[in-house]
Parts: sequence; structure tokens; C-alpha cells
Amino acid sequence: MPASYVLFFFAGLGAFNGVALSVHLLLRQPVRPAQAWLAALVLMLSLRTGKSVLFYFWPDISKLVLQVGLTACFFIGICLVGFVRAWLDPDRRQTRHDARVALGLLVLATAFGIAYPYTDNVRLWAGPVWGTIQVGWLACLLVAAGLFLRAARQGRADGAPGALTRTHVASVIAGVAVIWMAYATAGLTSYIVGALSFSVVLYLSLSVAFARRTPPPVAEPYRDRKIAQADAEASLRALNALLVDEGLYKDAGLSLAKLARRLNMPPARLSQLLNDNHKTAFKPYLAQIRVEAAKQVLRTQAAASMEEVAEAAGFLSTSTFYRCFSKVEGTTPAAWRQAQVRLDGGS
Repeated sequence: MPASYVLFFFAGLGAFNGVALSVHLLLRQPVRPAQAWLAALVLMLSLRTGKSVLFYFWPDISKLVLQVGLTACFFIGICLVGFVRAWLDPDRRQTRHDARVALGLLVLATAFGIAYPYTDNVRLWAGPVWGTIQVGWLACLLVAAGLFLRAARQGRADGAPGALTRTHVASVIAGVAVIWMAYATAGLTSYIVGALSFSVVLYLSLSVAFARRTPPPVAEPYRDRKIAQADAEASLRALNALLVDEGLYKDAGLSLAKLARRLNMPPARLSQLLNDNHKTAFKPYLAQIRVEAAKQVLRTQAAASMEEVAEAAGFLSTSTFYRCFSKVEGTTPAAWRQAQVRLDGGS
């Protein structure tokens, strides 16, 4: 039956390519924490859908295959939450133990599988275990979506070039939701729909990713002439007044375009002003101002927590605050504060 062969090929190829993609993510340097979690997530999805394909076409397949597939399914939601948390905390200040927690759950799941193998406990695995996995997967999906939406409301910006963007993360969450829905409604459709949905999501995501890998448009170069010194000095004074005196640096979502609109000048001219007349780019310039503001808070408010200092200085997160402060001052905010206390005490 040609239709069955096509169905097997399409569903099975998706699971196989998912494994290949997870290996690629682990080998692609540098391996960021979110990237490693994404590789684990894709691998768990591939094992789960691969099991579905094998069981659909060979119902008498070994129960061990079914057990491995369901165990992998248990970790789909866990890996999704780990992925979103790692994306939100690239410096691993709050998520350094997430991998250990996942490893501990893997040990427990393996021990449960050894104590209650699928072969001898078919009703247990096909009933309560599968039901618990579905509910846990949904709960993790909701947690991941909640974390993402909270970050979006806080105006979290995308990270460094090459890192995962908000669009990437939203696509992963949506894709996992589609696959969960396919398995949850399999009783009304067909068991193979879950595997097919994974293939569709995977190939669609890859197609979009490759379509976006086009060379970025070449920015229009600055005009040959530089900004006149008098005009540059006036613009720099206006810039400093807007950022420092009016406190615009406190806007965590401040961008070059937004700042240019407030100054009533084109973004390209503002960029040229900073590069030619201030010898710096927009982001380092803004980071320097925010670090100076943070130092003032650290110096005058001894009881302020690092989260409060970061928020007062306009940093989007404490991890960004720590990174920028350390880059500018060569030390951590806490160490800088302690040094100031010692200096004040000795004076």
C-alpha cells in the first residue's frame, strides 16, 4: 500500500532528523545552556515520536521500546522548562542546578522502569503512568509559556548575535504545544498524528530557519563629511541631558531608534555621532551611563539588593547588570560596594 509507505517514511524521517538535529546542536560551538537544553528537548521528542512510528506499524514490537518512548515523553516538558529558564538566564546565576535536577529525575525514572517494567505492568504504564505523563507535560508547557510571557511583558531584549531570540523560543513552545495536542487528541484522530505533527513542526521550523539565513541588508554608509564640531557638541549635550538629567537610561527597553526619536534625529546620525564624536557605540555608551548610575545607588543605598540596584539603573535583568558592571569596572557590584565601604571607613 503506497500510502502506508509514504506515511511511514514521512513520520519516521522526522524522528530520525530530530536525532540528527539534536546531535548538531550539541556539536555546534559555542554550546550555550539554552542550546544544550534544546538539543535534549529535540532528542526526547524524537525518541517519543520514533516509538509512536514503530508501534503504529509494528504493534507487536518489544515492550522495552514502548517503555523507552514513554520515559522520553516524561522528560519533554522538563526539557522545555529547562530550555526557557536557560534562555532567560544565560549566565546560569539562577539555573546552575537545573541540569542536576533533571539528572536526578532521570535516575528516578530509570529506577521506576527497572522496578516496574512495561513488560510486566502493561496496565500501569498504559493507564496511570501515561496519564501522569500527559498531565505533567501540560503543566510544564504552561509553566514555560508563563515564563516566556512574563519575560515579554518585562521587555526582555534578544541576546547577542547568534543567540536564540524571542521568536525562536516562542516557536519552540508553540511547536511542543502542537505535538502535545496531537497526542492528547489521538483517541479522536489517529495515534500516528503525534509523530506526523513532530515532522511537520520540525520541517517547518527548519524551512523558516534556512529562509532567514539571508545576508543582512547593507547599511547605508555615513556621509563622507563628519558632523560639524559645534553641532556634535550641542547634540552630545542634548543626549547627556536626556539620558542623565531626565533619567531616560532607566528605560530598560531603550533602543537606538527610540533615543533618536527623542532627540529628533535619524538613527544613523545618532550612531555616527557616538562613533565619530564619542568614540563608542550605542550599547557600550548606554551601559557606561547605567553602570555609573548603579555605582551611585551602591554608594548611597547600602541596604539595596542587587536586583533593586539593577532595576534602578535601567538594567533588564541582574545577569545583564553583573555582566556590564564587571566589564566596565573589572569587578562585581558586590565587591565594588565592599571596597567603597572600606574606603569610607578608612577616611
